Amino acid sequence: MKPTSRKRGPPAPDPVVLRPPGFVADRAEAAARVERLLSYQFRDRRLLEEALTHQSFADDALSYQRLEFVGDSALGLAFSNFLYLTNPTLGPGPLSTLRAANISTEKLARVAVRHDLYPLLRRNCPRLDLLVGQFIETVKQEPEDDLGTVPYGGSVVKAPKVLADIVEAIAAAVYVDCKFDLEKLWKVTRWLFEPIITAETIDEQPVTMLHELCQKHGKTAQFKTWQKGGMTVVNVFVAGELVGIGTSEQKVIAKLNAARDALGKLAGAKQQVLTTGVGNGLGDEVGELRECKQKLNEQCSRKNWPKPIFKLEKEDGPAHERKFICSVQVEAAKGNFVTIGDPMSRVKDAENSAAQKMLEVLLKF
Repeated sequence: MKPTSRKRGPPAPDPVVLRPPGFVADRAEAAARVERLLSYQFRDRRLLEEALTHQSFADDALSYQRLEFVGDSALGLAFSNFLYLTNPTLGPGPLSTLRAANISTEKLARVAVRHDLYPLLRRNCPRLDLLVGQFIETVKQEPEDDLGTVPYGGSVVKAPKVLADIVEAIAAAVYVDCKFDLEKLWKVTRWLFEPIITAETIDEQPVTMLHELCQKHGKTAQFKTWQKGGMTVVNVFVAGELVGIGTSEQKVIAKLNAARDALGKLAGAKQQVLTTGVGNGLGDEVGELRECKQKLNEQCSRKNWPKPIFKLEKEDGPAHERKFICSVQVEAAKGNFVTIGDPMSRVKDAENSAAQKMLEVLLKF
């Protein structure tokens, strides 16, 4: 008897290959580009070179981290002054929301993409290039006039913090170079953030709309907030099913992110949660941190994707306070995705953190 030949299915599609972001090797030209962009000539160009150096390229003392620390606060104060003066009738709550929206990681990352700042950064981290490349491609597909949703993201790929860091570091370089003159800083950098999100353009309604939608179907939306690696994470549950996830350094933006994400899901893949109270089982894909690596492996197995590839990206700190950062790469049907986890005291936890971020990305499909 002749052995029966097995029927082969169609060949798997080739993974999507993203072109990595470029790099400006001529450092004098990189500095000149920033000066032309700002119409500002630095007294001390060493500040600018520091602002354009990632910690993967140099020691922490030589990277942009100190400047980013200053820039975060300086931009917050500059926007506080501007919003206070231009919105005399707004109370502290709405003013705080507007400030958070304008300096959110999502907004500042898009500033970096729009002005092509990442190629100016000295770095030595191919995984970071892949992460940024994915984000740049998704931003190119976003509607240009969808300003109100910018603080909430809106793309499948979460904004890499490095992009916002570059903007904050450059702002700090200006601030230090002009002898900490806040008015001068605002005059030089304000136009970078245009169009500035205002009370008229910000979309503050996702939470209200979500509650109204759930009430219409006799359901209740529950928000669960927790902290992870300096970020606020908000999960939205309807009928016990996870329907939305939002993250941000600012709690108010994280909640709006989560509500907006939930509205999109309830209008599409999770619509049955409203009508029947039963989900499609994906709600359990993101759970306790300690379970995330296992859940990611299980999801890839179910979808016949290759096994996730985990990598130790960085090991830092003294022996008694060692911190580990891991990444994970998944070759999904729509291409390759990479996420980098938060610093953790154990490699196992660092892998679970990277897996958790990957599950959040995959949940958005």
